[in-house]
Amino acid sequence: MDTENSYSSMYGEKPAMQRIRLLASVIPASARSLIRVGRLHASATSAMCQGFKQANIVIVDRKFANDFEKFCLANYGALPLLYRSKPGEWGAPPLSSKSDIRTDCLQYRKYEEGIFTGSLKTLMEYTEKLKEMVTFYMGCSYSFENAILEAGIPIRNVEQGCNVSMYRTNIPCARVGGFQCNTVVSMRPIPVDKLDAVVQITHPMADAHGAPIHIGHPGLIGIDDLSTPDFGDAVEACPGDVPVFWACGFTGAEAISSLKSPLAFTHAPGCMFLTDLRSERKVASDSGGSVEAPQVFCISENPPHYSVASLTAVEKIRALDRLIQQDPADRRIKHLLIKDQLLKASLSLSHAKSVLITTGFPTHFNQQPPEETDGPPGAIAMAAMLKAQKKSVVIVTDQRALEMNKKIIEEAVEEGVIKAPVPVVSYQDDGEDSPLLFLCYDGNPQFPRFDHLIAIERAGMAADGNYYNVRKVNIKHLVDPIDKLFLTAENIPGIVTTGIGDGGNELGMGKVKEAVKRCIPNGDLIACDVSADFTVVAGVSNWAGYAIACALHILSNCTIHERYLRKAVGFPKTSEVDGYTAALPTVLKEEKLLALLVKHGIRSGKTGNLGMEVDGLLFHDVHSSMIKQLLEITLGKNE
Repeated sequence: MDTENSYSSMYGEKPAMQRIRLLASVIPASARSLIRVGRLHASATSAMCQGFKQANIVIVDRKFANDFEKFCLANYGALPLLYRSKPGEWGAPPLSSKSDIRTDCLQYRKYEEGIFTGSLKTLMEYTEKLKEMVTFYMGCSYSFENAILEAGIPIRNVEQGCNVSMYRTNIPCARVGGFQCNTVVSMRPIPVDKLDAVVQITHPMADAHGAPIHIGHPGLIGIDDLSTPDFGDAVEACPGDVPVFWACGFTGAEAISSLKSPLAFTHAPGCMFLTDLRSERKVASDSGGSVEAPQVFCISENPPHYSVASLTAVEKIRALDRLIQQDPADRRIKHLLIKDQLLKASLSLSHAKSVLITTGFPTHFNQQPPEETDGPPGAIAMAAMLKAQKKSVVIVTDQRALEMNKKIIEEAVEEGVIKAPVPVVSYQDDGEDSPLLFLCYDGNPQFPRFDHLIAIERAGMAADGNYYNVRKVNIKHLVDPIDKLFLTAENIPGIVTTGIGDGGNELGMGKVKEAVKRCIPNGDLIACDVSADFTVVAGVSNWAGYAIACALHILSNCTIHERYLRKAVGFPKTSEVDGYTAALPTVLKEEKLLALLVKHGIRSGKTGNLGMEVDGLLFHDVHSSMIKQLLEITLGKNE
């Protein structure tokens, strides 16, 4: 039987999955031969020639070739360059033998003046013009599908016998010359319990787009409806699947459209060039292997959003968490701990663009001012790092303490504790819509002003609507209802909340209120009833603020997380790391800040002493030692 006819015949006779399995076993040279003579009847090359690399194709006039190569290098996630041909070169010697780019793709697209003007089965009629054109071969996500399948992870478009879904996004590529466009992504629904595995498999395969650039809600990257892809087919997810997005080589076609050159060609979506190169699987290692293992964490439930960081960064942040969980005042905080809250809060803050911080616990109700020294230092430490990372930061406090806190920030800048001022505002509860108007532009929940709210050592509302210190004294008359911002944020998609405390009566501790009631003295009365998405518990709340600043620094130095943040667009921003280091809390800065608080009459929380202590613990050597240890974990040395 003629081999080519047998393949054609079998495709028409077999069910979809049998056809897929047959296509998977075809070697690339045979598949290219069948394509060349029009006898391979398939609409896409997904799952074809499994174990071999596939390539996206862009063909441009030679005068644009240098700029397009630079565009590929600047947007390597979407366009990992495998080979650039010479003008008029039909083959691709490093990638394949006996290939001809004019005939060896299932289908091509033609662009004239940047406009798609038709699909073609062959480019033979353009041979003369192609002599002055250069072909670029870029890696394709189809190249990693076999490794994913071998790991027992389903690929839904393969199961459903259709093309992968591809979408335009709101992620701008790095511009080069006339090439400017947004990134195109491919999407595969992945079971939630397989997210770590799929990221670890694809991360090392940089020439096939590498790790995903977004995991979770499509709207966060400008995709309105997964059921209507811009290219490819709609793929049906199964219960428990999460949409996972990889940078896609069809970004090259969008770049061609932006250039508006007289003539250009690309492959059709899903119709890749099949190479003779084997896809080499390098598994990311959790145990000191040559490839760092990425870890995936959910950082938002509303809308669902996941982040990625290296195992090394994750373990450093977990070490910070263990350190601040020391309990020198014996407050029994071990009963309130939830795993990885510091890590997840820090990852979420790393993605945030605008952060609101609140602090202030007026426990000394007979003093003026009634505030304690725990809270403001941690808030300012976080604000310093967030601002260094070019995020918008605002501090909200009680109206009665507004001017004092503004003065403290002003003096902290003068003393070099923080580089630039942080706006300090109050919240006025003037009616039912006040929280929404404060949190969102024009009170519209689709346009929040803040991505993340943090409460650190902030008096939290109990179940009876009052506010209590640890001695069961009601201090409601001293506390503005900033809790309402956190309660309202629960129903605003896109706002994440973090509560930091050390006793259970702080804003955000509602997440652990049952444990507070059981295990903390007076907990049945004082427990805060207002929850946060993440609840970070420490022996002293300031320590958690310092730890979050350190965790943000660690994440800024994590190449896996940094790539995920910038969506594999552009180049690593290594020049900014020094500024982040300068923003870290240090013993000298925190000593200066504590002296400023004491100057303003702010006292130690537990003892009421007006001196260099926090929660009854002397700055030297308890708090100073904690800061040194946090920096040692963060920087790998004593500071």
